[in-house]
Amino acid sequence: MRISTKAAATLAAVTAALSLTALGGTASAAAPAAKSTSVTCTAANTKVTVKQVDRPINHLLVEAKNTGTKTCNAYGAPYLRFDQGQSATPWLEASKPHSVLSLKPGQTAYAAIGTSSPEGSEGHQAEELDVFFSNRTMDGSVGSPASPKLPEGGVYVDSSAYVTYWQSSAADALVW
Repeated sequence: MRISTKAAATLAAVTAALSLTALGGTASAAAPAAKSTSVTCTAANTKVTVKQVDRPINHLLVEAKNTGTKTCNAYGAPYLRFDQGQSATPWLEASKPHSVLSLKPGQTAYAAIGTSSPEGSEGHQAEELDVFFSNRTMDGSVGSPASPKLPEGGVYVDSSAYVTYWQSSAADALVW
């Protein structure tokens, strides 16, 4: 007699449950995986703004406010592209937090951009900025970019530019 693979799997599960019950244990069906109530932060569920700050000098502050209805996770740091740059601005590894930043609706994540330094070279006046959000594995971006306005007249950016990981406060982001 031939039985289908599905029937054989069901029979094996029932046999295992009965065997466990006979040994004094309890049998229970595997619980379904809990659905995650959070999503990845993207330009679609956040409002991204960029502000010039007085201190430290040559810094900008990126703010990403969760405008969605679910908690969103801000993974890693933002990927930044000034004007039509060919590569993303490097992440400042020293600013890496101990855990992923989860934003409830209405909460804001912060990242600082160091735009230039005396050690930098190949500088230019940037007029546009694209902000991409990192995926969960932090090896690429997810969704379309946000394109917040830069301060009037643009901002000077050189080869020493960097961006911090997402932080829970502006003060924590601007430490770097």
